[in-house]
Amino acid sequence: MNFSDFLRGSPDGVNVSGPKIVCSFDIGGITINLTETIVVSWIIILAVTLLLLWLTSDLKTKNISKKQAVAEWAVKTVYNLVDDTMGKHWHWFAPYIAALFTFSILGSLISMIGLRSVTADFNAPLTWALITFVIIHGTNIKTHGLGGYFKGYVDPVPVMLPINVLSELATPVSMSLRHFGNVVSGMVITSLLYYALSLITAKIGVAFCTIGIPAVLSLYFDLFSGFMQAFIFIMLTMVYISNADARSES
Repeated sequence: MNFSDFLRGSPDGVNVSGPKIVCSFDIGGITINLTETIVVSWIIILAVTLLLLWLTSDLKTKNISKKQAVAEWAVKTVYNLVDDTMGKHWHWFAPYIAALFTFSILGSLISMIGLRSVTADFNAPLTWALITFVIIHGTNIKTHGLGGYFKGYVDPVPVMLPINVLSELATPVSMSLRHFGNVVSGMVITSLLYYALSLITAKIGVAFCTIGIPAVLSLYFDLFSGFMQAFIFIMLTMVYISNADARSES
């Protein structure tokens, strides 16, 4: 395909599929698939690790550098957000929230450089939601005891047990589907619009439809929506965990 064909877009249609399988290998008779999501996730982990090593190198107490000022601002922002949302006794929880937000937003924004979004694979947000789910119930048991934890499922009346269990099980499902659904819908809408613009360009023979408009759509669906979904996810994480602590103390 030459450059002019690229500007006119592809008239072949839209193909929306799941993450590709890079390779497979067997361990004890179990097939393990190394998917595109795993590869991209490790690229993000490596990039963030290198960035953190650079930001935290040569730290000073006086006459700090601009990169140290940026690093300190980011750390203070996360700690202040956790303190304001969850309370100061959850101050230690900030690193988890920072890691969750970083992985979520970079997992969405990486599509802007041509790689598939990590968050467009349901396994990624589901894993984060399950970790939060474990923390929620671990917090409840730790602060209220095992007996008080199980008692909460039958309050105010024992007949509420099935409803309370379903409500708790729905938490990771709703969190992960909300994040995944918004990212995938944005990806599908962008693909459909680009296909429609490609057809228009092919009809009129002018490439303006496939140059500026997709870039504007990408700013919303990739940049703004990616940031908002990451922020909503960490806010829900903090609210659910702090509410579990509050219920156990009441």
